[in-house]
Amino acid sequence: MRFSTKSRYALRLMEELARRGPDNYVSIKEISDSQSISLKYLEQIVTPLARANLVSSGRGSRGGYRLTRPPEEYTAGDIIRAIEGPTVPVPCMEDETNACPRCDSCRTLRFWQGLDNVMNAYLDRVTLADFIAAPDAPFPE
Repeated sequence: MRFSTKSRYALRLMEELARRGPDNYVSIKEISDSQSISLKYLEQIVTPLARANLVSSGRGSRGGYRLTRPPEEYTAGDIIRAIEGPTVPVPCMEDETNACPRCDSCRTLRFWQGLDNVMNAYLDRVTLADFIAAPDAPFPE
C-alpha cells in the first residue's frame, strides 16, 4: 500500500501541532512556513482532520489550529484514516462484510487479512507522542 502525500503531510502537520503544545493555536501559515508545505495544500488537509475532531480551530489574531487531546492519545492510524479512509490492502476488505463473490473460496484472502492486521497494529501503536520524542528514539515495534 502506498500512502498519499496528503497523509505524509497530515502527519507532519499533526507533529508540528503536538510540538507546539496543546494550548497553543498555530496558524496554517506558520505550519506552511515551518514544514515547507503549500498553504493551499495544508488547507485541504486540515479540513478532514477537523471533521474527524482531531484538531480544533480558533479565530482571530491568535487563532489557528490545535490538537483536541494529548499527543499520546492520537495514533498514526487515526490521522491517516481521517485523510485516506480505510487502510485495507485490497478493496474487497473495505466493508465489514466482504461482498466479493469469491471470498468463500479465495485462497489469498487470509494473506490480505494478515497484512491488514499487521499494518493496522503498527499504525495504531505509533502515537504523536512518539513523533515528538527524542529524534533518535525508535518507534514502537
